Amino acid sequence: MTRVRCITEMGMGVDVHGRDATKAAKRAVSDAIRHSSLGFFRMIGKTANDMFVDVTIGVPNPEGVDKEAVAKELPYGTVTVTAVKGGLEIPSATEVANDPILIANAAVIVSFDKE
Repeated sequence: MTRVRCITEMGMGVDVHGRDATKAAKRAVSDAIRHSSLGFFRMIGKTANDMFVDVTIGVPNPEGVDKEAVAKELPYGTVTVTAVKGGLEIPSATEVANDPILIANAAVIVSFDKE
């Protein structure tokens, strides 16, 4: 079967203290889906559980993302999370040592199998 992309959402999340890539990634996914209500499933004969949700997270340290924790931000579908190098790390203020701000970007893509 061929997958058909139906929705693309983007979001940004920040960890202001702690340089926690997972926290920033979860916030980015939440930002991406916060204002979405996908009500077209019945029109195409599908349910929310039929969707495939592919998440790409861009952070400076992709190995620091707990992909399972990020996937739990999405309540339905078959979720796949990929972390890649990206995002942004803003250095600490000169008067504060080792307290950078970490920004994650998320792309959330919803697809269905075309029958």
